[in-house]
Amino acid sequence: MGCRSVICLNWRWLACLPWLALPVAAATPELVLRAEHPVAGIPAGNLSGLERCGGVWWALSDRDDDRLYRLDTGAPEWRAVPETFAAPEPPDTGLPTHLRAAARARGALLDGLLDPEGLACDARGNRYVVSESFAAVLVVDPAGDARWLPLPAAVVAGARARGLLRQVNALFEGIAVDGGGTTLWLAAERQGRGLVRVDLAGGDCAEGCVLVAEDGDIQPPAALGRDPLPADFSALSLFGGKLFTLERLAHRLCRRDAETGAVERCWSYAATALADHRRYDSRYGLAEALWLDEHGAFIGLDNNQLARLDGEDRPLVWHFAAPAGGWLDSASTP
Repeated sequence: MGCRSVICLNWRWLACLPWLALPVAAATPELVLRAEHPVAGIPAGNLSGLERCGGVWWALSDRDDDRLYRLDTGAPEWRAVPETFAAPEPPDTGLPTHLRAAARARGALLDGLLDPEGLACDARGNRYVVSESFAAVLVVDPAGDARWLPLPAAVVAGARARGLLRQVNALFEGIAVDGGGTTLWLAAERQGRGLVRVDLAGGDCAEGCVLVAEDGDIQPPAALGRDPLPADFSALSLFGGKLFTLERLAHRLCRRDAETGAVERCWSYAATALADHRRYDSRYGLAEALWLDEHGAFIGLDNNQLARLDGEDRPLVWHFAAPAGGWLDSASTP
């Protein structure tokens, strides 16, 4: 039962505090780090997407509008080799004028208009890039030709009606796509955060594409401070018919029902990320890329050119072992 007055009686007053709206489970099991890979060759260092496509690793930077990076993973230090493309003028997806204008102004300052964030791949080798600035999806085919995906007009309108896509630099941050390229999932970053499912084979979102819409703060891991901050999504990955969300501030990844977005189980990587020698001067966490298979999870860091306490200033990919029982174990998080 929710609170109906400013003053709440007995213990239910706790539910009135907005920072308790999205609690983080204290008993979330920790993932075990198997390897850490610095990534060389991304000039701005902003690794914001990661995908394995037909056995080839790809990454993107949110500062580069015209390239993806093929990753050479033959050594502990991975090396990024650019593949350039020409993106057409971004489409009008229904964002209000002030958000589009702010995106262009921000792009002029950062020398990049699109703010590419999430990266996904279908079975034919097409790469899907979500532009946070314009809430649009760019498809780069295996030949390197780029086109904008025609999303239903109701995607942005429906998301905004549920309180998503309201803040500059807090629009769509993650993307996942099924092997056939017929269904995709988009993650709205924060204030509020949400999950949107789009049927590209004729679905128009008339019945609602939004699976999850949440607006609230959470308590971050203690090492990041005491102040509650907005909960977020920073990347998506699809595996075994389940949707996995990277939740940057909470320092965890969660398995969710791909049809409803409901949380089924979560795993933490906070012990690795917040170890003394790996700490950055950041209150929010830096993980922005996710890919996983039956053997483990790969989490990429957008370090914004920050150096961590041991002096490492390259973007990083952490390789975690899959949990005992695998990602699809039927047990769920309380």
